[in-house]
Amino acid sequence: MNHAPKPVTKLLVLILSLMLMLTSCSLLPTTLSDLITGQSADSSPNTGDADTITISRAEYDRLKKFEELAEMIDIVDSFYYLEPDEQAMLDGANMGLLYGLDDPYTFYYTPEEFAAMWEEDEGEYAGVGIQIMGDYSTGLCTISRVFLDSPAMEVGLLKGDVLTRVEDIDVTAMNLQDAVDIMRGVVGEPVNVQVMRGDQLLDFVITRAVVHVNWVNSCMLEGDVGYISLYEFSGDCSTAFEAQLNVLVEQGAKALIIDLRDNPGGWVDDSIKVADLFLDKGDVASLRYRDGSGETYTTKDGSLDLPLVVLVNENSASASEILSGALQDRERATIVGVQTYGKGVVQYVLPVGTREAGMQLTVAQYFTPNGNEVHKVGITPDVIVEMPEEQKSMFFEIGDLTDVQLNEAHQLALTMIQ
Repeated sequence: MNHAPKPVTKLLVLILSLMLMLTSCSLLPTTLSDLITGQSADSSPNTGDADTITISRAEYDRLKKFEELAEMIDIVDSFYYLEPDEQAMLDGANMGLLYGLDDPYTFYYTPEEFAAMWEEDEGEYAGVGIQIMGDYSTGLCTISRVFLDSPAMEVGLLKGDVLTRVEDIDVTAMNLQDAVDIMRGVVGEPVNVQVMRGDQLLDFVITRAVVHVNWVNSCMLEGDVGYISLYEFSGDCSTAFEAQLNVLVEQGAKALIIDLRDNPGGWVDDSIKVADLFLDKGDVASLRYRDGSGETYTTKDGSLDLPLVVLVNENSASASEILSGALQDRERATIVGVQTYGKGVVQYVLPVGTREAGMQLTVAQYFTPNGNEVHKVGITPDVIVEMPEEQKSMFFEIGDLTDVQLNEAHQLALTMIQ
């Protein structure tokens, strides 16, 4: 991979002479200039030719903000006991820059991480096959889904297990992305994973494999009730959702259950496309930006006229809450389950620089069609149905009506048909 010029080292050309005059380190025996050039303070200056760059005062002031960073790089270059990896340092600086926003949904992707993110969005990647929800209030990272026929399922990881350690990393919500990066990797190589199950710490050695992600699954339930589980708003999910919906309608579905439990969200556009299948022209959600401006997501005329029940739980977040909130506010569906997660902010995913790195940045807060706030609040179901403790970690086959929440939604859908 070709590397672009290192952005911080460019600053040295522009501000090094000014930086050397304006900064010092009293703990060092000589001036910073001495340390970098090897000259003493009274040595004769280097009289060789030098390039000169003229910049505006505004650009100078902007670049001067980074003089501490440039100074630290020079000190490391001069004194660190091993040969430093400058690109790794710059990646760390990029991460730290966004970490300073204290926003768990804003972060930097190295080129490798950015490529892996898009790979996963396509529905196939090398890893262990789990979906994880990070709770930034408690720091806990809970497995919300174990993919069918995955390495994780093979060794016995369960939904509800709390991820505590991956290799040498103690996992929290703030460093979850690092743990995920480690679990991805080369097919056939092992990774050490530790989880908390109840009051027990359990260790697993999982061999990475190619994981195939199905975003949507469906079946017909008793009494002509169609059932669609939408696991995440990623990849081709909206297209797959519509295709499977059409199959259920052709099979004679007279009511529909949409299961958004443990759906962490994803692309907003996909949630709008799914909403548009069931809503006539109107609002789906409104965004509010920092400057007070906003925009509104809408649906167009034309919708499927089927009674709807939507299942949600504490892990239904973001785009799941956009969809469920719109269907609830516009009185198009009955929401069943428990209070949702409460992620009412949206992010841009952007490429950065020339090395194919990227970043995710929170840009707006969203509200339901009735103006209800979602962030740190969630969507309150119309019908509260708690999942029994003994079922929280169970794996259910698609459409299994021993699932207490699904059974309640099914009973409600049957009454809508009669």
